[in-house]
Amino acid sequence: MEPETEVKSGGNVGSTAAAVHSVPDAALREMEETIGEVGEWKLPADYEGSIGRTMFDSPTSKDDTVIVLLPNGQLKDMPRQSLVRIKSVRDKRTYLGVVVEGPFAEPDGLRADSPIIVSVTVNQGILMPKYHGRVHVQLMSEQLEDGSFIPPRRRPLPNSPVFVLGPEEAGEVLRVAGDIRLGVAFDQENIDVSIPSGKKSVLPRHLGILGTTGGGKSTTVSGLISQLQKVGTSVVLLDTEGEYAAINEPTADDRMLKALERRGMSPAGVENTHIYHLVGRETANENHPSVTAFRLDFSEMSPYAFNELLEFTSAQETRYFTAYNVCRQLLRQFGVFPTPKNDEDERQALALDELETGYPRMKLSHMIDIAGVFLHEVSQASGDPKVFNDVFKNKLPDVRKRVQLANSDSDVSWRALLAKLWRLHRFKIFDNPAANAINYEEMLQKGRVSMIDLSDMDSPQVRNIVIAQILKGIQRQQDVNYQAAVAAKTNPNPTMVFIEEAHEFLSTERIKQMSTLFQQVARIARRGRKRWLGMVFISQLPQHLPDEVLGLINNWILHKIGDSAVVTRLKKSIGGIDDSLWNRLPNLSPGQAISSFTSLARALQVNIDPTPCRLLMIE
Repeated sequence: MEPETEVKSGGNVGSTAAAVHSVPDAALREMEETIGEVGEWKLPADYEGSIGRTMFDSPTSKDDTVIVLLPNGQLKDMPRQSLVRIKSVRDKRTYLGVVVEGPFAEPDGLRADSPIIVSVTVNQGILMPKYHGRVHVQLMSEQLEDGSFIPPRRRPLPNSPVFVLGPEEAGEVLRVAGDIRLGVAFDQENIDVSIPSGKKSVLPRHLGILGTTGGGKSTTVSGLISQLQKVGTSVVLLDTEGEYAAINEPTADDRMLKALERRGMSPAGVENTHIYHLVGRETANENHPSVTAFRLDFSEMSPYAFNELLEFTSAQETRYFTAYNVCRQLLRQFGVFPTPKNDEDERQALALDELETGYPRMKLSHMIDIAGVFLHEVSQASGDPKVFNDVFKNKLPDVRKRVQLANSDSDVSWRALLAKLWRLHRFKIFDNPAANAINYEEMLQKGRVSMIDLSDMDSPQVRNIVIAQILKGIQRQQDVNYQAAVAAKTNPNPTMVFIEEAHEFLSTERIKQMSTLFQQVARIARRGRKRWLGMVFISQLPQHLPDEVLGLINNWILHKIGDSAVVTRLKKSIGGIDDSLWNRLPNLSPGQAISSFTSLARALQVNIDPTPCRLLMIE
C-alpha cells in the first residue's frame, strides 16, 4: 500500500482530505480479463464509411433540413452541393440529401464567441481548441428498399450515419448526364453538369438566361450555340449588338484561353455559321464567309401587329385601318390578289387570318399611296394626288372614288400617319427588289447556325418588326418540318431561337400595349414545345420582362443579379430553386450561374464552361 497523501483543498489550510489509494491489482486484472472477453470496441457495420452524424433538432430547425456534425478532418470531404446518403438506423429508413449550407467550423465544447476565444484572439494570441464541422443538409428524397425514390415523409433520427456519394453516383442522382455540357458543379468540379438535347421535355420547353452586365451571359450563349451545332440542332440567333458575328473563329482572348486550358478545352470556332442582315444595312463582321442581305415583305406583316409595333395613336390607328381596308379592296378590284379566275388565290383569300399575316402582294408603298390619296381628298388639295405604283396610277379615278366613299376627315392625323409610314419606307427594308426574303427552309437545316445581325439598326421599332416577322417565319417552317417528320414517322430536327435583349422586344410596358404581338409570341412558344422549337430569352434587365413572358419559360440559367427586388420577383415566378441558392445569386462571380432545368433533379450552382469561340464585344 502507498502511504496516505495529505491534500490541501477548499482553501482550508492544514485540512486533510481523505487518503487516495491506488487501484488494487486484483481489480486491474479483472478489467483486463473483461476487455479480453468482450474485445475492443468496433464501429457498427451500418456506420462504417460514414463521415458524419445527424444532430438533434432545435427550436430553429426547419422542415426537410437536418444538421450534420463531422470531424474536422472530414471538412474538406463535404463541400456545398455535396450529395449525401443518411441511414436512419433505428427506423431502417434511408434518405438522400444535399449540403445547402456549410461546412462551418465550430470548437468542441465551447461557443465560437466564448470569452476565452475572443480574449486570446483579439490580444493576438494563439488558441486553437479542438473543433468539428457542421453542415446543413436539405432532404431530397427517401430511398426505398427496391432502389426507387419518394418524397421524404419523415426525418432521419439523431446520430444517424451520413455518407458522401461518389461523383458517379451523385451524377446519376442529380441527373446531370447529357450531350450539352454547361460546366462543372460549384465545389464539386469532378461532376460535369450537362443537359440532353434529345429529350422533348427539356430544351423545347424554353430557356431564360438572365443576369447583369459582365455576369457571363455571352459566354453561356456562345458555348450553348457551339454545342447545339455539334449535335445537329438548327440555331437562329437574333443578335441586336453584333456580339456573336465572329463566333465562327476561335477565341484569342487571353483570359478565355487560360480558362479553357484549366478545363482541358481548346479554342475553336462554331461551324456552319451564316450571317443575315437587312438590305441596306451593314454587318458587324463583313469578313464572315457567308453573309446574306434580306428584305421583309409587307404582305407577311399582320396589320394588327404592325399597328402595335409602330405605336400609332388612336386617331392614327383608325386611319391606318381605313387605308388598309381600302387598299385591300382595290387590290382585289384590280386583280392583284386574288388574280382573276384563280381558285387557289380565292381559297387563300377566304382562309386569310390577318391576326397572323397581312394581305398577299400588298406592299408598304401601296399603303403610302392610299394614305396620300386620303390626305389629298380630306385637305381638298387641287389637282391629282401623287401616287407611285402603276396599279393605282393607271386607274387613279377609281382609286379616288373608293377613297371618297370611305369618307374620312382630319388631315392632321393623315399627315402624322403618312410621316410614320414614310419614315419606315426610307429604311428600304420592305419589298426591296435588291434582296430576297429569308429562305426559312434553308435556315432550319440540321446543324446550321443563322445569325440575324441587327447591330446596324438603331430603331427599336424596326428591330422589333424584324424579330416578329422572323419568329413567325421560323414557326411556319417548323410546322412544315414537323408535318413532314410525322408523315415519315420520325422526329423533326430541333430548332432553338436565341433572342438577345428580350426585354426590348417584350417589355412589361410594351406587352400592355401590344396584346396581338404577345399572343403571336405565346402561340409560337406553346406550339413550339410540341414541334421541337425552343426559344431562349436573354436579358440583362430581367425586371423589364413581364410575368407573361416568365410564365413561358421552364429552364433557367441565372447569372449574377444584385437587385434584391428583382430576385424577390424571380423567386415568385421560378420554382425548384432553394433559398440557399437564391441567397448566393447576388454574389456570383463572372462565369458562375444558378442552373435549373427540367432534366436536373435539383437546381445547381454551376461554373459555366468558358467559350471556345470569339466574341466581338469583349475585345
